[in-house]
Amino acid sequence: MRYTLPMRWIVAVLIFLSGAAAAQERRPSHCIAIADAAPGIEYLHKAAWQDPVPEFSVRISYIAHASFLIQTAGGLNAVTDFTGFIGSADLIPDVVTMNHAHSTHWTAHPDPAIPHVLPGWGEFGQGIDHHLDLGEMLVRNVSTDIRSSYGGVEEKGNSIFVFEVEGLCIGHLGHLHHVPSDEQFAALGRLDVVMAAVDGGTTMPLPEMISVLKRLKSSVIIPMHWFSGFSLDRFLVDIRNDFPVVRDGVSELTVSLRSLPDRPTVVVLEPQYLIDLE
Repeated sequence: MRYTLPMRWIVAVLIFLSGAAAAQERRPSHCIAIADAAPGIEYLHKAAWQDPVPEFSVRISYIAHASFLIQTAGGLNAVTDFTGFIGSADLIPDVVTMNHAHSTHWTAHPDPAIPHVLPGWGEFGQGIDHHLDLGEMLVRNVSTDIRSSYGGVEEKGNSIFVFEVEGLCIGHLGHLHHVPSDEQFAALGRLDVVMAAVDGGTTMPLPEMISVLKRLKSSVIIPMHWFSGFSLDRFLVDIRNDFPVVRDGVSELTVSLRSLPDRPTVVVLEPQYLIDLE
């Protein structure tokens, strides 16, 4: 005997299969896994932000406050905690990320020419989920809480953004206000390079931030969000007992999986707005 499926069943099956296919197409994070330490020796390279990025490498330039330019060998440009101003350079980033704890971490009017603008917050207390796959770069986020106005708490009001490129896992902690939970650490996964706020006050106390960095064990730790040489020096004094510190007066570094240091190292970059170089 011949049976035929009702049309509504056929449509339901097709919708299910198309949804499953779309879910499978979402590239998984390679950072959420246990990885062996890379036995690097030389990891800091002087370069200008307009120079070509070497193959299999990423260049990180400190712009100001909590803004960094992350560049790939294929020509992608991402800017963290984008405020709308990165300097006089004629550069339209491919991706910008933002957090809204303070006005120095976001803008309400990003250039409409920027293809991907990723806010680190959603509706109050709801958070937001980003998983932007650009082929050469995967950008995702892990939400954390922030102190809101009048002493309250805005759950999931900050995002730690993770940039996965050339096998590296680069994390920007944003305006972190608390030690992440075990679940949040697990969601972050391995971070080879981390940018961490070291002001010791408006984000979180230095002992707590240092405990976060000791748990992450990132190969390269880049201090950010320091308001004066005093606040930066205080962080460097406190962390020297745990990690070596490199301060060569440069604003950029180029790093690859093969060139990571073999132990966590603090690399101080000097902020510098982007200008077009001849």
